[in-house]
Amino acid sequence: MTLTVAVLGLGEAGGTIARDLLAAGAVVRAYDPAVSAPAGMIPAVSESDAATGAELVLSVNSSAAALDALRAGVATARVWADLNTGSPGLKRQLADLAGEHAVPFADVAIMAPVPGRGLRTPMLTSGPAAARVAELLNPLGASVTTMDGPPGLAAERKLLRSVFFKGLAAAVVEALAAGRAAGCEDWLRDNITEELARAGESTVERLVTGTHQHAVRRADEMAAATDMLAELGVEPTITAATRDLLARLAR
Repeated sequence: MTLTVAVLGLGEAGGTIARDLLAAGAVVRAYDPAVSAPAGMIPAVSESDAATGAELVLSVNSSAAALDALRAGVATARVWADLNTGSPGLKRQLADLAGEHAVPFADVAIMAPVPGRGLRTPMLTSGPAAARVAELLNPLGASVTTMDGPPGLAAERKLLRSVFFKGLAAAVVEALAAGRAAGCEDWLRDNITEELARAGESTVERLVTGTHQHAVRRADEMAAATDMLAELGVEPTITAATRDLLARLAR
């Protein structure tokens, strides 16, 4: 039996996933108010139209649009999976709304960049329809891992990782901007690369322990770094936040 999937949102993530579903043999009912459905997909005129006749709805638009999309499409949906990067609270709100219409809901967290991976991008899912989503998508080449637990749990895991990974990326970007302004970007880039390459199993514990033990000294150090970035004409967003965190720990 051919699987019919509704894909709401044809941006970078949704469009790539929709194309891979089509290539895997699924029927794709696609809707995006700003993007035309690619050849081979069934263009829909609304969320409700897209969901009609689909075994699964994938909402891949944005967290800001997630509630409106669900309100618009829930009446004709069989299973609703929200793939948007939203807070656990938003996912629970979506699940409650779906539940009011007796529509099984899954919170699906996309755990890596979609470009280059498409449908194979690792996904983590929780909620009443988690197992059903994995059952429908994995035979088509998806990599969906289920978690026992309520909607919001998958989103929580994704966002906890984001605090680290996106925070690290932001710190690197700010540091290199400062290095560029100081005329030593290449030196600093090499230094950062060396530190990251040397990281091992003890790195996390060393960072946590050292941060607490030396919070007073490091707060002073980062205050000086904040002043330096201002002198270089670089906005010290991450540096100032680090200074403030260390100052709180020192107190």
